Amino acid sequence: MGPMAKKSRKETAASTPATAQLNKAGIEFQTFSYDHDRDHMDEGYGIEAASKLGFAQEQVFKTLMADTGDARVIGVVPVSGHLDLKALAAAVGAKKASMADAKTAERESGYVLGGISPLGQRTRHVTVLDASAMQYDQILVSGGKRGFDIGINPQDLVTVLNAVVAQIGTW
Repeated sequence: MGPMAKKSRKETAASTPATAQLNKAGIEFQTFSYDHDRDHMDEGYGIEAASKLGFAQEQVFKTLMADTGDARVIGVVPVSGHLDLKALAAAVGAKKASMADAKTAERESGYVLGGISPLGQRTRHVTVLDASAMQYDQILVSGGKRGFDIGINPQDLVTVLNAVVAQIGTW
């Protein structure tokens, strides 16, 4: 927990829809900011966040939107892994899932790629959190913009989103 002590601050005012949702629910969280660098985009937004904030990649989670044909679903997995679409579909009782296109993800979440948070989304979707998150006291998820992450207890994330916990990450 060393990086949190020197890089965190308590959020006092809602600065994104994600922090607004947490404030309204009375959930404790921390915020982390870093300067997003477009030159490092081949490594991915989440890998950049983990590196710049000093967290293990397994503790920083990315938010991905998939389409089951009937609905869109949010999968939250470690940035070091990939979303297992079959496992995601099974977790929500669907037969299959495919990645939603970028424009749909941005429009329905209300965020830009690289800043999509599972919290405060414009359109509410079923969210599935990878089970690996539950081993940590705190995980990081996007706070709703590039270069801005939220540190939250994974059980609090499950509670506020009414999320399903399932093994949906692969490495």
